[in-house]
Amino acid sequence: MEVTLKFILNGKPIEVKVPPHWTLLRLLREKLGLTGTKEGCGIGECGACTVLVDGIPLHSCLLLAPKIEGKSVETVEGLGGRDSLHALQKSFVDHGAVQCGFCTPGILMSAKALLDGNLHPSKEEVKEAISGHLCRCTGYQQIIEAIEAINKDVRE
Repeated sequence: MEVTLKFILNGKPIEVKVPPHWTLLRLLREKLGLTGTKEGCGIGECGACTVLVDGIPLHSCLLLAPKIEGKSVETVEGLGGRDSLHALQKSFVDHGAVQCGFCTPGILMSAKALLDGNLHPSKEEVKEAISGHLCRCTGYQQIIEAIEAINKDVRE
């Protein structure tokens, strides 16, 4: 048995059929081929699978796909591509905030949600926004600096 879902994905209307027990993560990766969203722990602890659903960062590994019916979903593929990086992606590159890159898509999405709602977050607000993400490579300092640089650029 499959259910038909209609939703907005990265700004474009989508209609897709999936088994009702599939997670959003599985739908994105296996059915739609959007592999930027990563499966880390599979239990909502690492943040690698974070996407925005109606602008709110959520763990796609925990969200059943039918819950996105009629909603707007944004993945890291919706931020930008090789030819035109989103300001956050560029800042991550410029600040060395990408090491192995596994956690990066989820952190980018949480950072985007933060900046969409607050152009001038404090360092503590940045830390809070990414607190649900585990990164083993960068030590977080470069990530925080990359996010802070965005709001600095907006102010200047």
